[in-house]
Amino acid sequence: MTFPYKLVATDLDGTLLRGDDTVSPRTREALTAVTAAGAAHIVVTGRSVAWTKYVLDDLGYDGLAVCGQGAQVYHAGEHRLLTSLTLDRQLAGLALAKLEAEVGPLAMAVSRDGLEGEVLVGPGYRVHEGSLPAVLVQDTAEMWTAPLNKVYIQHPELDDDALTQAARQAVGGLVDVVMAGSGVVEILPLGLTKATGLSLAARRLGVKAADTVAFGDMPNDIPMFAWARHGVAMANAHDELKAVAHEITASNEQDGIALVLEELLRTPVRS
Repeated sequence: MTFPYKLVATDLDGTLLRGDDTVSPRTREALTAVTAAGAAHIVVTGRSVAWTKYVLDDLGYDGLAVCGQGAQVYHAGEHRLLTSLTLDRQLAGLALAKLEAEVGPLAMAVSRDGLEGEVLVGPGYRVHEGSLPAVLVQDTAEMWTAPLNKVYIQHPELDDDALTQAARQAVGGLVDVVMAGSGVVEILPLGLTKATGLSLAARRLGVKAADTVAFGDMPNDIPMFAWARHGVAMANAHDELKAVAHEITASNEQDGIALVLEELLRTPVRS
């Protein structure tokens, strides 16, 4: 088989993973065929390494992964962090204070840096049900005692889109703000995107943006689509991502990634 790209970059939640946190047999087979044809598969996720490792281990994945919205480049085969960018905690605290002055009190969680970095969840923050571990804390001061990759924020009344917009307007010059999923609005180091980490990982692999096809479902995937040669949005994707995608495939529940990869494997490679 031939394949027209050297790198396949996939988001996890809402993209590679189905709602039950598994990867379908068909998608696994398509990724195996792609790697057998000489391309590399790289996971590019908003999840921290601590929330990504078990998925990669289940896949038998031993390559590089980009985690934490681009903050972390992780070598799955060696179980070690190659790069990790942290959020300036003083700056993040200032940004939160400025934002709360505009929209009122926020519920908050934080993701700590490192291979085993815990996610600490403060009072009122709504955690998604599932297998991802989190530590509940009553004193939010505890969240700031160790290096962080990101801060998660929620508002009691504003929806995700409105909170993201309000946060960008209030503190966009201090930090970056992204929407990464339902109920998941994040504060990140200024200038950090999935494209940041993906470009670092691709350089290590000797692969260029022009050699890359990327799959995603949320606005935090927009920079990755801008970097890659071809961006494919899932049918379940946010409208903002669909608007910039080169192609829209089926949903994560309907083997959307596999459908595109299978077609590409049938496409003759131009010399």
